[in-house]
Amino acid sequence: FIGYDSKAPVLYNVLQHSIQVRCSEPVSITPLMLSQLKGIYNREKNPLASTEFSFSRFLVPYLSKYEGWSLFIDNDMVMLEDISKLWNLRDEKYSVMCTKHDYSPKEDVKFLNAIQTKYEKKNWSSCMLFNNSKCKSLTPEYVNMASGLNLHQFKWLKSEDEIGSIPLEWNYLADTGQMSEKKSMIHYTLGGPYFKENINCEEANTWIEEKESMLRCLQVDGK
Repeated sequence: FIGYDSKAPVLYNVLQHSIQVRCSEPVSITPLMLSQLKGIYNREKNPLASTEFSFSRFLVPYLSKYEGWSLFIDNDMVMLEDISKLWNLRDEKYSVMCTKHDYSPKEDVKFLNAIQTKYEKKNWSSCMLFNNSKCKSLTPEYVNMASGLNLHQFKWLKSEDEIGSIPLEWNYLADTGQMSEKKSMIHYTLGGPYFKENINCEEANTWIEEKESMLRCLQVDGK
């Protein structure tokens, strides 16, 4: 599942392309679109929510019928590695797995002038492997009513011991000063080069080149 925001559909499309062209086995990708969740998701828009999928991401176990595993990823990322390697990190002893960032944003405003909320476990929920049968507390009723902090800080779990770790390379936060020997997936959490004001952000060319690759269409002259 990839978060989809109608304000910037190009983000979903670039990310799904970057996943598909590098994956060594078939992968099914579902855009998490509010227009497809009518009757399931009915939260009123929160002024602090910077994307349309800020809370609907927690419906993934329900949408997966609480069976098997599912992966959720924010849309403002680009995959640089075979996603099956991330998928193979699944560990049955955990209810959910994520990158446990030790990060507190310095900015008060982020992309599109959205308020930069600061809270414990910031960005942990931007890439989550759900062990769906262990996430049955995430019902539509719960997701529609629970507070943002309750959801994003994983308070729907009985214990933090249920949260497994995904290495930093799979959720590298650009422009935050993080250090990682490898970048398997880049997360433009502060805004990427698809916004004019971020055209010179860290790893800008990586995203731009991926977009150009997605738009490529072979012509009669072979170019």
